[in-house]
Amino acid sequence: MFNSEEIKKRVGAYAADYVQPGMTIGIGTGSTVYWLLQELGNRIQQGLQFRAVPTSRQTQTLATELGITIADINNIEELALTIDGADEIDGSLQLIKGGGGALLQEKIVAAASKQLIIIADETKMVSQLGQFPLPVEVIPFGWKQVSKKIQQLGCREVVLRQKNGETFISDHGHYILDCHFSAIPHASTVNQQLHDIPGVVETGLFINMADMAICGYADGRIITSLPA
Repeated sequence: MFNSEEIKKRVGAYAADYVQPGMTIGIGTGSTVYWLLQELGNRIQQGLQFRAVPTSRQTQTLATELGITIADINNIEELALTIDGADEIDGSLQLIKGGGGALLQEKIVAAASKQLIIIADETKMVSQLGQFPLPVEVIPFGWKQVSKKIQQLGCREVVLRQKNGETFISDHGHYILDCHFSAIPHASTVNQQLHDIPGVVETGLFINMADMAICGYADGRIITSLPA
């Protein structure tokens, strides 16, 4: 049996096979993506050449340290693929993302890609979204008013994200509200309702965006899933 880090390392190595020479790709953020980056760094040492658009400063810093060439998304027509993690994945490959606070860039990069591949361990697979708090990125001005509007949608608790005892600030200067819904049976509807609230910048619901999920299991299996 494999532990959590071993599973993530195996999935990261498996996903690296999708990166072909000459590609320009998006690279996400998170604990499984960390191992993808490590494997891609090894392959660069073996001669693999590609460019990457990172979805966070954290990813950009690590990618640069590993010798990965960074590309500017504004100079690219389309990304061949993006590989990213997720906090929850349902059977239709609808996602909750943004636990790391990079959901805005993650969604922009995913939308600019021909293919979005999600990598995760078995703990991220769920029958219904919503057990993981849904991150919603908002502007700082009026965030308490936005929080009240979100609660009116049936959210039982909205928590302003903190880090090291201070309000978490995203790479773009926004706040993150972690929204505890318990269950989100109609993710597309909730996503639209959230976007209709003034002050909401983006949500962590990724609807009909993922093309494939690569999931690792403790027993050693790595299973590739397509949208149901």
